Amino acid sequence: MSVPARLDNSHYEQACDQAIAMCDGNLRSTIKALIMANEYLEAELEELQAAISAGCIPETSRSKMRSKSSAA
Repeated sequence: MSVPARLDNSHYEQACDQAIAMCDGNLRSTIKALIMANEYLEAELEELQAAISAGCIPETSRSKMRSKSSAA
């Protein structure tokens, strides 16, 4: 019987251990780094949402569209 993904925390435990190790065991530095990474990702998401609202298509989507149309 498999464990549902929401109950399998081993991936998150490993990620936490890795993040803490990258900050030499300093929990305050680890939290600060995670907050900074989250802020960066939020800003990037906002930029992408603005670009999509303005009608721009991200380059990865454009290349996927080209490969689909050439395959047809």
